[in-house]
Amino acid sequence: MSADWLREAADGGLVLTLHVQPGAKKTEFVGLHGEAMKIRLAAPPVDGKANAALCAFLAAFCNVPKSAVALISGETSRAKRVRVDGATAEVLARLRALG
Repeated sequence: MSADWLREAADGGLVLTLHVQPGAKKTEFVGLHGEAMKIRLAAPPVDGKANAALCAFLAAFCNVPKSAVALISGETSRAKRVRVDGATAEVLARLRALG
């Protein structure tokens, strides 16, 4: 299993490469989409709602505050890079197990 979508930054943070599908029935990890992890989001892609829902979903999954999750790139694109600070080794293992 390759985890090219998941990288550890030098300062201990995680950088996730994601492919986001907004407007889905429920928010969930789907699986690999090329070299990115695909996530379906229940939020619509209007007024930044999908980006906010993505950050909230990742914060909950990683058990970190919402302020520890930041969108690096892809604000208006389905292809996004997100940084997560403060994730534990257990969370890293859960993320690796996804893809």
